Amino acid sequence: MEKHSLFELNRYLRRAIALNLPNGVWVSCEINQLGQSRGHYYLTLVEKEAEGEAIIAQAEAVLWSRQHKKLQRQLGRELQLVLREGTQVLLKVQADFHERYGLKYIIEEVDLSYTIGQLELQRRAVREQLEKEGLLYLNKQLKLPTAVQRLAIVSAATAAGYADFMQQLSQNEYGYRFSARLYNAAVQGQYAADEIARQLKAIEQAARPFDAVALVRGGGARLDLAAFDEYKVCKAIAQCPFPVITGVGHETDEPLVELVAHTPLKTPTAAAAFLIDRNLQFEAHLLELGQGLQRRAMSTLREANLGLEQHAQAIALLARQGVDRQQQAVGFLSAQFPAALNRQLQQQSTRLGQLEQLFELLSPEATLRRGYTLTLRNGAPVRKASQLKSGDSITTRFIDGEQKSTVE
Repeated sequence: MEKHSLFELNRYLRRAIALNLPNGVWVSCEINQLGQSRGHYYLTLVEKEAEGEAIIAQAEAVLWSRQHKKLQRQLGRELQLVLREGTQVLLKVQADFHERYGLKYIIEEVDLSYTIGQLELQRRAVREQLEKEGLLYLNKQLKLPTAVQRLAIVSAATAAGYADFMQQLSQNEYGYRFSARLYNAAVQGQYAADEIARQLKAIEQAARPFDAVALVRGGGARLDLAAFDEYKVCKAIAQCPFPVITGVGHETDEPLVELVAHTPLKTPTAAAAFLIDRNLQFEAHLLELGQGLQRRAMSTLREANLGLEQHAQAIALLARQGVDRQQQAVGFLSAQFPAALNRQLQQQSTRLGQLEQLFELLSPEATLRRGYTLTLRNGAPVRKASQLKSGDSITTRFIDGEQKSTVE
């Protein structure tokens, strides 16, 4: 049986690859792992099942420092946005097989348009998933306070967009003050989506409530904003218990976070201007209410003064009428008093005459004139015979005189 050493076999494989793949080939794959050392980039490339996450192919690749610098001059900073774990890429590679280190692919070129196209496909899938789970309008259902003062801000402390946002808020011409707390997170790069989602959860668990959350990031290339299309970020915004206001990118950018946010604005400065304008509208409404209250108070005072004047006039009229009636009554009484007094005197005089006549009729002298006598004992009238006893001295009075006698 013919046998070969491992070195011989590997050398054969190296020659076979060199003969059959003398030039670079374009390969589509996903960056599964990424490492860096001394300017060189070491990648693990994988291909997964069309429906699922199972890996069906895997290979190691390297982007040498010299080639990386060349590509960076050609593609700019977007190269770094492509070189991150989980990104779908189209790479031109040269197959290289070493007797000791085995097979690896040497990266020669990177097709940015492919990655952007894959991101768009992924973006559509994320949107469909958000819509299917009912997350597109969840945050929009929250009530944004009429005046917003307590803000949680998710952004990078060193980002220009955050600086623009804060400058706009702090230097507003109306002197409004905002209580703002920064939840620092990367807004681009490999870990941006994870950090933004984590900070949104931290806001949800904060001890103090917020009026709103502002997610801000300045403009950049399409790949710069990739984190704002990721499902985990959109879901965290949708489920946030506070209204989320976004100001991400330029006027022409439409990241998916705008679909799930309560109030999507195009730029950080536009988001700040929205908050200032909302507070301005609230102040204008308060002033309008104050003016309305003032007008109503003045109207009420005028009506009250008019009522008081009417009541005063009515009281004065009633008083005058009362005085007139009293004066009329006094005049009437003054006119009627002498006649009434004369009538009263006449009535009393007539009655007095009648009483005199009655007294005259009832007097003892009248009784004596009718033939009766009056018996006295010791000057007191004797009404009953039983009052007398033998030997009493009595006086009998007649109309024309008296006679004394003794009772036997």
